[in-house]
Amino acid sequence: MSSVNAASFSPDDFVWKGLTLTESAAKQILNLVAQDPEVKGLRVGVKQSGCAGFGYVMDLVKEPAADDLQFPYFGATLYVPLQAMPFVDGTEVDYVREGLNQIFKFNNPKAQHACGCGESFGVE
Repeated sequence: MSSVNAASFSPDDFVWKGLTLTESAAKQILNLVAQDPEVKGLRVGVKQSGCAGFGYVMDLVKEPAADDLQFPYFGATLYVPLQAMPFVDGTEVDYVREGLNQIFKFNNPKAQHACGCGESFGVE
């Protein structure tokens, strides 16, 4: 398990690069939003999980949280809780086809290592 945890950061002390969406990811978010008029976008956060330390958490957003940062691209909005930023800042969110499946993929420059199954990542 990684020695880094959310409590060790003061998010207000950073200037964030932010997260980006590929056009493919934005289209998928817009598809999800179109299914429910109350949904405003997608929230990406992290939780301690898996063998590498952290896992991504994704939720549809009907009402943004007070600490959510917003990153709009191609008409879609990605919401990120401020406390997750030290772990995901600079990440590109993509939506790709892998075999028969289509999934959101995270190209996270802060991820130093990942577990074998690809479900969790660690930061140094």
